[in-house]
Amino acid sequence: MEFTESVINQSMADFLLPLTRISAMVMSMIGLGAKSIPGRVKLFFCLAVTAAVMPALPPTNVGDLFSFATTLLLAEQTLIGIMLGFVTIMVVNTFTLAGQVIAMQTGLGFASLVDPTSGTSVPAVGQFFLILSSLLFWAMDGHLAYLQFVVASFDTIPIPATDFSSIKFKEIAEWGSWMFATALSLAIAPLTAMLLINFSFGIMTRAAPQLNIFAIGFPVTMCAGLLIMWLTMGNFYNHFVLQWQRALDFSCYLIDCGAAP
Repeated sequence: MEFTESVINQSMADFLLPLTRISAMVMSMIGLGAKSIPGRVKLFFCLAVTAAVMPALPPTNVGDLFSFATTLLLAEQTLIGIMLGFVTIMVVNTFTLAGQVIAMQTGLGFASLVDPTSGTSVPAVGQFFLILSSLLFWAMDGHLAYLQFVVASFDTIPIPATDFSSIKFKEIAEWGSWMFATALSLAIAPLTAMLLINFSFGIMTRAAPQLNIFAIGFPVTMCAGLLIMWLTMGNFYNHFVLQWQRALDFSCYLIDCGAAP
């Protein structure tokens, strides 16, 4: 077998373009793309996955590897990978948002922790919900499901794709509304309970103005918030399962494998 320039360019394209799509998804998804994981580990993981799936992928139709058209192909593969990984971020951030809203309304927002994934300071309740949702993501084999998605996308969105219309930017933005809807449905019970508690303290203040509402109400509100979170924690798993199923269906829709959002 002669290793001509065209054969070498084709082999490099068959490895480089799938590697770009897989790496973009791994770097942007929850868990595998965390800053706490060293870059070398993520790089070797992407190389291993690409080497494992490359024999099953169709050959890429690339004329010149060092051309502007190939640069556009690399950008396209990056967008497709980020598109899949971004869905997992929205799933986990749904519960982080719900935890932050609950913390602010129950007076627990003063306790803050540094989020290792973003490097910002977030309420401890939001970090607690983030840990729970991340553990459920791993327990449900979310990383394996999205590795299957990115491999299946090479059949439904081949290299090169017809045009950039295969990347559904508008649908991704619209699906983000589920993040706020699910966060609201998870936090609505604690928020309603806290509203009634604050309303009762308002009535007490009007009935007995000599009571120091700040000295009495603040610790009661915090204890009531913890109690309400404990009573409503059973809904967390149900909401996660529903949101996770929506994410799987939507990911199938993004790569054109038949499911609707």
